[in-house]
Amino acid sequence: MSSATLTKMVHDAVELEARVHRRVLATATDGPLDDPALADLVRREAPLLAAEQVAGVVSRVRARIGGLGPIEPLLADPQVSDVLVNGPGPVWIERSGRLERTALQLDRSAIDLLVERVVAPLGLRADRTTPVVDARLPDGSRVHVVLPPLAVDGPAVTIRRFRAAAIPLGDFCPPAVADLLVAAVDAGLNMVVCGGTGAGKTTLLNALCGHLAFGERVVTVEDTAELRLPGDHVVRLETRPATPDGLAAVEVRELVRAALRMRPDRIVVGEVRGAEALDMLQAMNTGHDGSLSTVHANGTADALRRIETMALMGAIDLPLTAVREQVLGAIDLLVQVVRGPNGARLVAEVAEVVTGAGPTLAARPLAVRRRCVADPTRPARRDGTSGWTGDRLVREGP
Repeated sequence: MSSATLTKMVHDAVELEARVHRRVLATATDGPLDDPALADLVRREAPLLAAEQVAGVVSRVRARIGGLGPIEPLLADPQVSDVLVNGPGPVWIERSGRLERTALQLDRSAIDLLVERVVAPLGLRADRTTPVVDARLPDGSRVHVVLPPLAVDGPAVTIRRFRAAAIPLGDFCPPAVADLLVAAVDAGLNMVVCGGTGAGKTTLLNALCGHLAFGERVVTVEDTAELRLPGDHVVRLETRPATPDGLAAVEVRELVRAALRMRPDRIVVGEVRGAEALDMLQAMNTGHDGSLSTVHANGTADALRRIETMALMGAIDLPLTAVREQVLGAIDLLVQVVRGPNGARLVAEVAEVVTGAGPTLAARPLAVRRRCVADPTRPARRDGTSGWTGDRLVREGP
């Protein structure tokens, strides 16, 4: 089948769904239609369709009525982690770690309807005055929208699916490295997970938090609430953008400060990307041991430089030496996660923060890829912790 034929078939299917949808809007005056009534409308528009095809059209029309329209089947696929709309044309997805072009084609009106259904229930606007919008679907999936003229080829919509099923720590690394990380969590060490976009930082953070002791009061701070911690004493805080009716934005930095007043045993910051880095460092240095966060960086050494730079953004005339002292006293371990060629997320390196040559800081590797390479030197932060420094041996993974 040629690509032109396939494109025409997809276009005809979308047009059929649109016609049925218009019929529904014109006739459904006494409440929602059930599936047999929808199937009857489909047969009136396309009497030659087979029963299976009619059922498929009914499902997609129902998604148009009450869901996110044509992309609803993509969001229902548990293997799809990202749905990418790059303007009018084909929709792309990431399935099992690999990008794929789907047969689904969206026109401008369908994309505009999708954006409106995402932002309207949240009281947000997406128009020329607010062309960049972040939102969250009811299931926790994260949505990012960029509208023209900023998006040159048409509205760009990126949906990052929320994983309903947690991924265990053992899927990221072999047992020796997993044991090292679990011992670090138990010892109350402060850790920062680093990696590139889509590397699995939040997923790994979820896996690490799965080893927190029950009963600990954990306060999470996120731009978009994605963490799902298993504990029984978790307080979740989420930022708020400025709203059209005049409500001011509430940023991560303000929520980190609020978390300090909430008697946390641990603070978990979903991602540090600006001046809130200074507040995070101060929280880690004031008795909130075992706190965790993530940062975008290419590696552990780069993560240190980025944290230093972001902390400098948070204070005027703060000397770099003072920031480095804060970093050295606050952060114990850096954990780098990468996405492999097959789409799997892997722990590439675990490093502890140490003093480097001269006034700089360095990341000393404890584990690289699938093996532990050195014993940790930083002490446990919590009394009564076993299995950390002193009685650990360097062990090689398989």
